[in-house]
Amino acid sequence: MAATASHDAEVDALLDTLFRVHHYDFRAYSRVSLRRRLAAAVERLGYADLAALHAHVARDGTVFNRLLGFLTVQVSEMFRDPHYFLALRESVVPLLSTYPSLRVWVAGCSSGEEAYSLAILLHEEGLLERTMIYATDINPVALEKAAAGIYPVEAMRAYTTNYQQAGGKASLSDYYTAAYDNAVMSRPMRERITFADHSLATDTVFAEVHLVSCRNVLIYFDAKLQAHALGLFADALCRRGFLGLGARESVRFTAGGDRFADFAREDRIFRKVA
Repeated sequence: MAATASHDAEVDALLDTLFRVHHYDFRAYSRVSLRRRLAAAVERLGYADLAALHAHVARDGTVFNRLLGFLTVQVSEMFRDPHYFLALRESVVPLLSTYPSLRVWVAGCSSGEEAYSLAILLHEEGLLERTMIYATDINPVALEKAAAGIYPVEAMRAYTTNYQQAGGKASLSDYYTAAYDNAVMSRPMRERITFADHSLATDTVFAEVHLVSCRNVLIYFDAKLQAHALGLFADALCRRGFLGLGARESVRFTAGGDRFADFAREDRIFRKVA
């Protein structure tokens, strides 16, 4: 117990430094996930222990940037959980199409795969020309990659199955240009997405939107931060707007969850209560 308490104190001290020195707030992230990610960072960055990592992070922005890669969600793929995108296509898009213009917020966009997936879906449903997609994350390296829209060709080939299962109406290769071992997303897709830094822990709502897609992010937050994030989403959404979450996430049993009602429960799509 003493060793655990000591380690938790070291974690607290490191998180306080990240907030005070680098202005990133991880203090309300799930401790189970943080312990695992910090242990991986200590090992892979070559430090003897967490205290040694802390000492370098406090004075070296380069070390912090490397640590940030461990603390933020980096797992992403195009059309991940195809049933979610199929539900959006079949059930949500017909309602979104009634608006003269649309705004979509992809929160925790990582390297951009989900934002481009939504752009493709909206293009195929005839809505992209009147849509602005805001894709946000706290990791500047991930945002830079997302804005470039360059992915390994092998990954794109793997995403084709997801795209087909999500109700794709063309060929995924129509939306990128292959060059050597990379695939570059087409300009019409990139032009409709604005990538920007935004923290669900410390920042406020920046626009009214019709759809928020924040998938596999809330599972890394503690209950208080989950409630705070849901509050941001509810404040950002227009009347009767839509919220999409990850397969293991829900608004149920969460403070602020009563601002949403089930829309497509199995697909984790909710609607803001009028």
